[in-house]
Amino acid sequence: MIRALTGFATRHAWKVIAVWAVLGMGLSVLAPMLMSRVTGSQSGDFLPRSYDSAAALRIAEDNFGVKPDATTITVLVARTDGGALTAADQQQVEAAAAKLAGRRVVMPRKEDEPKFLVPDHSQTPRIAPAMLAPDRTFELLSVELTGNATEEGVQGVYKAFRDDARARFAELGMRTGFTGGLAQAADSADANRTAAMIGSALVTVLIVLLNVLVFRSVLAAVLPLLAVAVIGGVAGGAVAGAAALAGLKLDASTPGLISVVLLGIGVDYLLFLLFRFREHLRARPDQPAREAAAEVAGRVGTAITSAALTIVAAFATLGVATFGQFRSLGPAIAVAVLVMLLGSLTLMPALLAACGRGMFWPSRGLRQVPREGVAARFGGLVARRPLALLAASVALLGALAAGTAGLRMDYSLADGSTTAAAATAAEISRALPAGVSDPTAVYLVAQDGGTLDAGRFDGLSRALTGVEGVGQVGRTVLNEDHRAARIEVYLNADPQSQRARDLASGPVRAAVAAHTPPGTSAHVGGTAAVFADISTAVDHDLTVVFPVAAALIALILLLLLRSLLAPVVLMLAVGLGFAATLGAATLLFQHGLGEPGVAFTLPLVLFLFVVALGTDYNILVTDRIREEMRRPGAPRAAVARAVRHTAPTVATAGLVLAGSFATLATTPGSEQIAFSLTLGILLSALVLSLGVVPALAALLGRSLWWPLRPTPAAPITTAPTTTGPDTTAPDTGAAPVAAPRPAPDRLGTR
Repeated sequence: MIRALTGFATRHAWKVIAVWAVLGMGLSVLAPMLMSRVTGSQSGDFLPRSYDSAAALRIAEDNFGVKPDATTITVLVARTDGGALTAADQQQVEAAAAKLAGRRVVMPRKEDEPKFLVPDHSQTPRIAPAMLAPDRTFELLSVELTGNATEEGVQGVYKAFRDDARARFAELGMRTGFTGGLAQAADSADANRTAAMIGSALVTVLIVLLNVLVFRSVLAAVLPLLAVAVIGGVAGGAVAGAAALAGLKLDASTPGLISVVLLGIGVDYLLFLLFRFREHLRARPDQPAREAAAEVAGRVGTAITSAALTIVAAFATLGVATFGQFRSLGPAIAVAVLVMLLGSLTLMPALLAACGRGMFWPSRGLRQVPREGVAARFGGLVARRPLALLAASVALLGALAAGTAGLRMDYSLADGSTTAAAATAAEISRALPAGVSDPTAVYLVAQDGGTLDAGRFDGLSRALTGVEGVGQVGRTVLNEDHRAARIEVYLNADPQSQRARDLASGPVRAAVAAHTPPGTSAHVGGTAAVFADISTAVDHDLTVVFPVAAALIALILLLLLRSLLAPVVLMLAVGLGFAATLGAATLLFQHGLGEPGVAFTLPLVLFLFVVALGTDYNILVTDRIREEMRRPGAPRAAVARAVRHTAPTVATAGLVLAGSFATLATTPGSEQIAFSLTLGILLSALVLSLGVVPALAALLGRSLWWPLRPTPAAPITTAPTTTGPDTTAPDTGAAPVAAPRPAPDRLGTR
């Protein structure tokens, strides 16, 4: 199947390239519009209906007209001279707010941007007075917009409203401040836009420079990026289409995460092909390039398919998670990786066939015999001293893994930014409870569907007022038909902090449970309550996803390697790598920088990305070791040859993928994820794949593939054919080719 697909692609190279180019460009243009239609707006949307905060959200939607995609902005209005607001000032504030509420905020649009391609987020805001500071130095307005706070179009609408409001109140001699999730997201995006652009540019430069260094070629340096961009465009459309058909809502961060994953693995897979293609052309200089491309793609395609399916299996297990953000993220990345796999088996072989030996122009490396370099010497070291190398690698990983002692999970969302929104929130908290801009809300309904009386909940309000950590309790508000009630609770803690989560899930819910009048049911909602429930859902999902993903990865390794022992060795290796990466993150952020703990999503993200993506390199190395062990000679010589040929590939691919993940550090709050993924990929590529796995193979020999050990082929004295496997090549791994004396090559693969 794989050889048939790669063979078709190499025979019809230009047709395959044309089809991918059309699909890639077309879906890249449509992707933003398609993604916006399948993107969820609130974290609470991803919780199962059984959770308390999810039930509260449904009551808010059904009885109080709260839109499921509503996002609230708190506007601070104060006199520019710092004086107290007078009654006349308050009247002016309310009049200006009424004018703003009656005006539709038009979404800014670029002049050359087609209307039908960009979702229109233009809307009329809902504005209401919220609270007056005790010293009357400022008044707060509550502004409700709709849409995902992280979406660029929604942020554009917010900024248009902000600028209009700022100008209107300035005419009245007043200053304004804006805070809330949307305001913070917009300010953070603006503050980090330059850093994100620089990070993206650095990754591009890194990939090009590495490829130029390794291949000395223009096409080999640029084509990986172009191919991944084309396939990525198709993958984005496929993910959006699959989500729409399945009725799934994606988190707003999913497209960006998919782009990072596809960039890393896409370049990896093309590098796997390029290195093997160059090696093959050197060994068989008379073979037609198209025929060589078909043979190489068919051979490497098996390893690429197994590597991609490992990632797909790992992420597909998120489909069993209870937290909807995970449940949709996993299948989305799985679909994207499947598209990348299809591109790796069709577009990439087609590019090799179309470019032929010109892929490596202007390098003359194809006409030269590569001298021993670092990779060859390292392969020899692995063969001579496998036990010492294994001990050193395990000692390093074990020392890092020891850092998991005392590991704590941090559910805080605050990113420590110093934006204007954060400054406004700090100003408000000096006079009012910190949670006034995002209150925790208690929703109540009669169990028999009858009407409610606000006086019935006075005891509950008094109980909530007495809870330590509650700064203020609002009055009981009934909906229009008096069938539901709402009590807003203003916590003294930042709504996005761990303290607020502990209050909402602990004392507040306990007080509600103890003092809710008979015949009514109560549910606690709001940001703090939602994320308290998310933490519970995530903890549950970790206990389910880990074993299921590990079992599926092990099964794929079993089918690929056709061995019982080799998958166990690889799973133990990647497990140690996972523990080492998590330990290093704990040592740096929790113990070194004094943070409350590691991000609560870090273990799951590490497991999926480091284990699944890192296994790619293990698969490439073990597959090549098994191939070399089928040739005559000692097992350790086979390991040395395998390391010599795969070390440059794995090292280059690992650096590319690690560099891709490092760019996540430009996103506020993602520093832990960026550091951990970068380190995890480097450990997987350089320590596990090039150290632990080859050392174990050298120690175990052909027993590694028990019970189906690879049998060495009998030596062949005749000249090799142009299509069959090369069985006459010496231990250097390449047939001698008459050529001028080459210059030394740092990687040993010039």
